[in-house]
Amino acid sequence: MSPCRLSTLTRRRLLAALTAVAAQPSEFAFAADQVRTAPAPEKGSFGYPDVVDRARAMSEAAFNGDVPALPAELAALNFDAWREINFRPEADPLGDPAGRYKLQFFHLGHLFNRPIAINLVHDGVAAPLAYSAKQFDYHRTKFSKPLPANLGHAGFRVHYPLNSTNSFDELISFVGASYFRFLGRDQKYGLSARGLAIGTGNLDNNEEFPFFKEFWIERPDAHSDMLTIYALLDSPSLSGAYRFDIYPQNETAIVVTATLFARRTVHRIGMGALTSMYFLGENDRHLNDRNKYDEFRSELHDSDGLMIHTNTDEWIWRPLKNPLIQEVQRFTQLDVEGFGLFQRDRQFDHYKDIELNYEERPSYWIEPTHNWGAGVVELVELATKDETADNVICAFVPDAPLEPGKPFVFSYRIRAMNAGLSLHKLGTTSETFSAPSGALGANEAVSADTRRFLVDFTGGDLDYYLKNPALVKISTSSEHCQVLRSFLVPNPKDQGFRAMVDVRFERDQVGSFRVVLKGDHKPITETWAYAWRIYNF
Repeated sequence: MSPCRLSTLTRRRLLAALTAVAAQPSEFAFAADQVRTAPAPEKGSFGYPDVVDRARAMSEAAFNGDVPALPAELAALNFDAWREINFRPEADPLGDPAGRYKLQFFHLGHLFNRPIAINLVHDGVAAPLAYSAKQFDYHRTKFSKPLPANLGHAGFRVHYPLNSTNSFDELISFVGASYFRFLGRDQKYGLSARGLAIGTGNLDNNEEFPFFKEFWIERPDAHSDMLTIYALLDSPSLSGAYRFDIYPQNETAIVVTATLFARRTVHRIGMGALTSMYFLGENDRHLNDRNKYDEFRSELHDSDGLMIHTNTDEWIWRPLKNPLIQEVQRFTQLDVEGFGLFQRDRQFDHYKDIELNYEERPSYWIEPTHNWGAGVVELVELATKDETADNVICAFVPDAPLEPGKPFVFSYRIRAMNAGLSLHKLGTTSETFSAPSGALGANEAVSADTRRFLVDFTGGDLDYYLKNPALVKISTSSEHCQVLRSFLVPNPKDQGFRAMVDVRFERDQVGSFRVVLKGDHKPITETWAYAWRIYNF
């Protein structure tokens, strides 16, 4: 397998891959209709409207979540044995005439039990890409009898010469539920995108995982600068048709178009859903003792912040954290301009990991290509005690529910960026710290309900304002907590400013608060937003 960090695909990401396995047959039977959902269309006619028609028809029928039982030896594979099964590159079925794109399949097994159908579209004709054991090198993984001839595949990935014309790098992969991951130049896999989320942020953990059940991959022509993939999505609540137009480049971009059909009223969908991992960082180092995590790395995360661009041209930066219990923060939006999870800290010295290279993880930035209307950008943070769990989810949740009989269409562009500092010209948050409110020698007694937060702003025009710091003012706001005092001091070491705020909280109540620096009565930095909770236990 390529270095796509499958070794950390545990708990949430692997749980998602199962997508609610229903009662399974006891025989090793794989009928053709369990892999194919419909016959191929007539010659020269296939395109996105055909996938939309299939999604509409599927929504009018009862949901069938049955998953055929895998052969016992295949189902019993542990992660290491499953990872031993590699696709043979010479078996590439895509046939790109320019030789740029290479297609490989993921084998079923371990936690990837649901077979999906994969088709190749050439000159408007869709033809299924059948499974064959000859496509794979099984290495040390052995079976007592041959696997079924129509077993199916767990997913696929596409390779492309992203970093060098002499080698092929993994560009994008689809495996498990509606998850997909993709890369730009000099990036290594970290966070994941999702075709759709349903019911995230509920305390009852009753989240529904839609899954892609069939794909159609268009064979690119010799001069195309993109690769197009269609997908059919299904779940108990809805079905959907997807189109992915993929543009490989320094910051690989994908234009995603989706048409959803509800089987029943769906009150909470997550558009542009992203999921990531945040375990340790500079803003919650004081919590390390609760994890009893004794090792050499001081920061461990695939992403360290949520960024939002509002329709009023405000840029919000919300550092991520690892809470003691699940927390959900919602940012009310009207016509959101963009949002995403970022790995802003790209300094190796902050991670010291020569194998996982957290400083090279991509950031995913989502920009709607039309008006998404009223809703919230929802951030869900789950507690985790190690780095193997995807414990962060964000998505745009529209206010209006999906109703049966009414197609719901949305589209957006998603980019694999690095730190994303070029998105705006304001000063940015470089680091966030917290400490007892008396940490700097305050005379009053330190209150257990009060915390001091320190925010370093750099970049933008802040080097200009360092020449006359009196022109810079700190502006704060809060909800369900009280900002007691705020301070602002120049930080010439970083060519910026350090803001400090003391905040009093109510016990067992999540308080949210914001800080922005202003010059000439207008923002000169992005808005730093945070949430905190003081527990009674």
